[in-house]
Amino acid sequence: MHEARSEVEFDALVVGGGIAGCEAALNIANNGYTVLLVEKDLSIGGKMILLSKVFPTLDCGACITTPKVSEIARHTRITILTGSEVGSISESDNHRFKAGIVKHPRYVVDEDCTGCQLCEEACPVNVSDQYQFHLVGRKAAYIPFSIASPRIAAIDMENCTLCGACEKVCPTKCIDFTQEEEHWTVSVKTVVIATGFELFDPLGMPRYGFGLYKNVITSMQMERQLAPTRPFHTVLRPGDGKMPDRIAYVLCTGSRDTSVGNPICSQICCMYSIKQAQLLMGALPMADVTIYYIDIRAFGKGFNEFYEQALGMGVNFVKGKIGKIIEKDNGNLLLRYEDVSTGKLHEAEHDLVVLSVGVLPNKSMQSVFQDLSLLEDTYHFIKQDDPILNPARTSIEGVFVAGTATGPMDIPDSILSAGTASAEAISHIIQSQ
Repeated sequence: MHEARSEVEFDALVVGGGIAGCEAALNIANNGYTVLLVEKDLSIGGKMILLSKVFPTLDCGACITTPKVSEIARHTRITILTGSEVGSISESDNHRFKAGIVKHPRYVVDEDCTGCQLCEEACPVNVSDQYQFHLVGRKAAYIPFSIASPRIAAIDMENCTLCGACEKVCPTKCIDFTQEEEHWTVSVKTVVIATGFELFDPLGMPRYGFGLYKNVITSMQMERQLAPTRPFHTVLRPGDGKMPDRIAYVLCTGSRDTSVGNPICSQICCMYSIKQAQLLMGALPMADVTIYYIDIRAFGKGFNEFYEQALGMGVNFVKGKIGKIIEKDNGNLLLRYEDVSTGKLHEAEHDLVVLSVGVLPNKSMQSVFQDLSLLEDTYHFIKQDDPILNPARTSIEGVFVAGTATGPMDIPDSILSAGTASAEAISHIIQSQ
């Protein structure tokens, strides 16, 4: 039996708890309206809360995100549902929307958990940690990451052996293996879609050896190694745990490439790679960092100066497209590429390769709207009514879109987009009263 909740009313539903969703929810709530914030993950904060620093200022990503996340958690007009998904949205009477929401069980009673992590220490099961992008392991009973919000444990029932070790040590007796899905029905006046983006899976480009060669990693795996909440105390290559001396970045992995179905520029890859290169120069002063690129697109305020700063620090930029990556017996990697400036083919040896993966659309909302048509653009992002005059409006009146659900953009643009969406949502609420 699934637990069903009676219909609850809110002024706004915000789908997605990343930086854009958080900003939109706060703006609406601070104007006196009630908000339901739904996040499929176990913590709000999205990808930004997992970052090391942000470009081009090198401010701490978590330091910017956590005050906003904390404000949302304390806000009396915001209700947060984590580990939850919106299953359906339909139009109802009186210019409102009716949404069906599924809250997946944590197998932990939320209000009783103190976040002490004793269950995690007692759990005998080790599995791969998705929040550290599979660089290390975690327990089947776990708190997602150290600055997660809410800081509540969860039981991974796919890997749990039901040994009872977590139950025995829990001081508040909040472990509940009988929990089932909760089904919420909510009535709202407006909807803000802030579902973000997906990262390209480099398994789709087998010539780069990701998943086959241990010392080929993604940019998010490198991001975690550079973050304050990182899994190691320094940057290590996964193959043998050594500190790398020669690090290569392969830009446009899954971007500007029709062969993998993503012909557009992801906008952020050049800059986050340059940011990581600068951080690596500080973390590993003796290391050589080389960035292989098609074009450097440093288009934003201070971006080109940031690129010039990386050049001055000694980062090597090679204009060339990588054709293939081959692993040597010692775990090092040979990169075969054409140097565009000379037209010659070259091979270069590196001991760690970072694939700068691109941005893909999150298609999770396309099947949610019933008897309503949420239009996509050519690249399967949510179509904006007018990117210049009405960037937050969608094809459905009363439904607005924020952040990278509309296409690739950086963090400041995502926050500005959320401001536009929240202003439109507030205007719609006022008009519908």
